[in-house]
Amino acid sequence: DQLLDISAVASMAKAVRQQQQQENHGKQQSQSTSPQLHILDVAGGTGDVAFRFIDAAGSAERARSSGEDPIRVTICDINPEMLRVGEARAKERYGASLLEQSKGLTFVEGNAQSLDFPDNSFDLYTIAFGLRNVTDVDKGLAEAYRVLKPGGRFMCLEFSQVPDPILRQIYDAYSFHVIPEIGHFVANDRASYQYLVESIRKFSNQEELLARMDAVGFQLTKYTNLTGGIVAIHEGWKPIQ
Repeated sequence: DQLLDISAVASMAKAVRQQQQQENHGKQQSQSTSPQLHILDVAGGTGDVAFRFIDAAGSAERARSSGEDPIRVTICDINPEMLRVGEARAKERYGASLLEQSKGLTFVEGNAQSLDFPDNSFDLYTIAFGLRNVTDVDKGLAEAYRVLKPGGRFMCLEFSQVPDPILRQIYDAYSFHVIPEIGHFVANDRASYQYLVESIRKFSNQEELLARMDAVGFQLTKYTNLTGGIVAIHEGWKPIQ
C-alpha cells in the first residue's frame, strides 16, 4: 500500500482520465497524442502489485466502456506458471474485458535483464521483492532505465538492511535462527527459507543500491525505509532529455 501511495498512480490516472474527457469534448485525438499512463510491473507474475494499480486507476470500471484504455498495466515475469496464475486471478477478479477489450492489463513473459520492450515505453517501472533475485542487478537497472520514457519513474520495493545496530542484532537472530525453522515446520522446506535470509544479507544496502541506480543514469534517487529498514522503497527518475 505504501508503494501505491508513493507512486501516486491514483492521482496520475485521475489526471489522465480528466484530460482525455476534456479533449473528447473538443476534437478527436490520435492515440499518439492523447494522454496515456503506461505502467510496467516486473517480477509481478501473480498480480499482487498490479492489481492495486488497476484498482487505483479505475481500470476495471473503464473496461466496461468501448475502446482501449489509455491507462495500461503490463505485468512481466520470467516464470510462465506465475503468469498463468496471475492471469487466472485477474479474469476471476475483473472479468475478461480488462485483458481482451480495454487492454488495461497485459501479461508478458520476460527477463528483467533483457526486456522485450522498445526504448522509452513506460511512465512507471515497479519491481517488488524481485530485484534481489535478478542475476545481474546492474543489467536489470539499465533495462529499467532504457524502457522508461524521459521523465519516467523507477520504483523498487525490496528487503534491505536495518541501520540501527541493536535492532539489527535482534533481526539477524530472528532471521537466521527462527525463519528457517518456520520454513521447516510449516512447509518442510528449510533450504528455501535459509536462502531467503542469506539473499537478503548479500543484497545491496540502501546507499549501495542508490549508487547503482545513479550509475545507470537515474536522477533524484532516494529511498524510504519501512519497518526500520527491513524493507525499503527506492525510487529514481529518468531525466527529460
